[in-house]
Amino acid sequence: MSTTVYSTPSCVQCKATYRALDRKGIAYEVVDVTVDADAMALVRSLGYVQAPVVVAGEDHWSGFRPDRIDALARATASV
Repeated sequence: MSTTVYSTPSCVQCKATYRALDRKGIAYEVVDVTVDADAMALVRSLGYVQAPVVVAGEDHWSGFRPDRIDALARATASV
């Protein structure tokens, strides 16, 4: 399952999300929505207006969500 973090520069919640994903050993790609119009359109089409937006397979959420990162780590470990 691929994981993508749609973020903006200097985003505190984005950096917290990266650290939590790193601690859990989850590989992810970072996409800066301030320079990628298609990524910004995708984030908005999902209904989000704040960064980060994490898309992991069919699942997605916005903001720093340690609970969702923990669930993702458990799902990734069982694959």
